Amino acid sequence: MDPIICFGQQPCGFFPKRFLFSKFESAKRLQREIGGTVVFFLHDSDHDFRETRTVLRHHKTDEPYEFNFSFENQVQRKHSPLYLKRVVQEWREKTIRQLPYYVGRDYVSMFSEVGALNAADFCLEMYERIGLLEGIQVVRSSDPEFRRSACAISDFFVDVPYEGEIVRARWKDGKLSLFKGGDVSIELPATEFGKEQISAARDSRFLWMQSVIGCTHYVCGLGEKGYMRMEEAPEVNFVIRDTIDRSDEAYAG
Repeated sequence: MDPIICFGQQPCGFFPKRFLFSKFESAKRLQREIGGTVVFFLHDSDHDFRETRTVLRHHKTDEPYEFNFSFENQVQRKHSPLYLKRVVQEWREKTIRQLPYYVGRDYVSMFSEVGALNAADFCLEMYERIGLLEGIQVVRSSDPEFRRSACAISDFFVDVPYEGEIVRARWKDGKLSLFKGGDVSIELPATEFGKEQISAARDSRFLWMQSVIGCTHYVCGLGEKGYMRMEEAPEVNFVIRDTIDRSDEAYAG
């Protein structure tokens, strides 16, 4: 069996965070050593808008500045999965004006040419334009076919309608709820749902992914190492990604 080298990540900035860049580079290095296929598991079902924060440094002052998408409404921003958070045109135009102070001309041009309408597609298109996806298979957690093929799990979220949008609601104790902040959650009306609406919670995500991808090697980050239950997948060789400085800042050439 040829090696299947996998790594996973939410869309994490329209220019990818440097730790994600390190996962790409670590997986490609491992492929050069042992051969096989590299698979990027894009967890675009996640709903946390903070994941797409993009920190860049000013050319002259070297001061960090945080960019992030603007979405059509607050329900989308807080509760819709990243593959359904629609990006507003005004934000694109404002960001194109700001970017020359932070990145090179080529990267401004790449950004201005992106045609994607939602946050996940926008990030993925940027990663492709940068050249990160060359020779890499992308599997998305939002793909209905992936979800239908994945194993059953007990710890999950469900994509359901709410106030004119699709939101990612937590399933717990036979009920659907949305987290509003602090200790506050609101219960949603009971509704029927199928596997194509389900996405895994953090602790069940790896085995859910592995049930479809069947990787032989998994490149994980330092944060993942802290919560992944590696003993549940003895068939997988876990490899810690290469270290990189300023890991939470964006990679932009």
